[in-house]
Amino acid sequence: MPPAGFQDVQAMVFVGFGLLMAFLQRYGFSSVGFTFLLAAFALQWSTLVQGFFHSFHGGHIHVGIESMINADFCAAAVLISFGAILGKTGPAQLLLMALLEVVLFGVNEFVLLSLLGVKDAGGSMTIHTFGAYFGLVLSRVLYRPQLEKSKHRQGSVYHSDLFAMIGTIFLWIFWPSFNSAPTTLGDGQQRTALNTYYSLTASTLSTFALSALVGGDGRLDMVHIQNAALAGGVVVGTSAEMMLTPFGALVAGFLAGTVSTLGYKFFTPTLESKFKVQDTCGVHNLHGMPGVLGALLGVLVAGLATHEAYGDGLESVFPLVAEGQRSATSQAVYQLFGLFVTLTFASVGGGLGGLLLRLPFLGSLPDSQCYEDQIYWEVPGEHEEEAQGPLRVEERDTQA
Repeated sequence: MPPAGFQDVQAMVFVGFGLLMAFLQRYGFSSVGFTFLLAAFALQWSTLVQGFFHSFHGGHIHVGIESMINADFCAAAVLISFGAILGKTGPAQLLLMALLEVVLFGVNEFVLLSLLGVKDAGGSMTIHTFGAYFGLVLSRVLYRPQLEKSKHRQGSVYHSDLFAMIGTIFLWIFWPSFNSAPTTLGDGQQRTALNTYYSLTASTLSTFALSALVGGDGRLDMVHIQNAALAGGVVVGTSAEMMLTPFGALVAGFLAGTVSTLGYKFFTPTLESKFKVQDTCGVHNLHGMPGVLGALLGVLVAGLATHEAYGDGLESVFPLVAEGQRSATSQAVYQLFGLFVTLTFASVGGGLGGLLLRLPFLGSLPDSQCYEDQIYWEVPGEHEEEAQGPLRVEERDTQA
């Protein structure tokens, strides 16, 4: 992949994810700032971890554009997990989470791609499913029964939603580059970009239509548009480099947008009330369910692979099938097994991470101080507001 593709992935990780999570009215500094911190840490740590698995030769880790892109992918998984616990953890806890998650991401990716021969170019399994369920299990272990005390800060305001929408546009534009970055130059890379492109358009249309349908008075919900419109990029992560066809990509995108929008409307409240999972950004709807759907779509498309359909390109997409070591059906079974391996690593890792983050010396926030920038940041005007606060109350009382 040329440097331009690497820049696209960088823009997604640092700008797209950061702004998308800036929807909380009083947590914008932390959303963008901690995204910056976590990604910068994850890039360095994952270069070492992935380097030991993939490019350790002669006592040295060899790096290049490919290793930099893979490190960005790992950072993306960490940021997806961050979305599930956004506003409820401090920087020390987040860095400890990244320290553990990067290792487990590297192990899971090595098992899937190198040992099982699973294909997952855009990371429906290794990035989205892993990051989402790691974060969700982590959130469950860190459950806060008194989070209602911070409920008034959990919503958005006009300008914070606008920032988040800009993040959505960045992610939407660069997602074809994200999915196609690790694929082989030529037909495979073009096919991946095209399938992602069409899937995103379909998920956007289905999100707008369904948001108006389930919303009050036929009005659109900005939460749906910011997130579910991107589900098309997630759902084709595994299958985009395969012979999905543009029609298949459109159907997959439409389905992902529908599932994601319905998830935000109906499933997120149930997740908290029944399962005690407080998913701040709704990563289960954008990354979790579409990621699992994407993995299952990869199983289906892999099972349909033939020499006639792929021609000489079969070797770059399914080398083991091309060499006769596996049948297409066998490849499909390995793809399905890869999904279960990912869910296992994510769940066990999230549970372990949650126990570590509960350690008292890490300085966990009280339930009444969640979603608040002033705990960790110098916020312009905060001292002025505090000083003027009682005076303003006094003035109102005098005028009354």
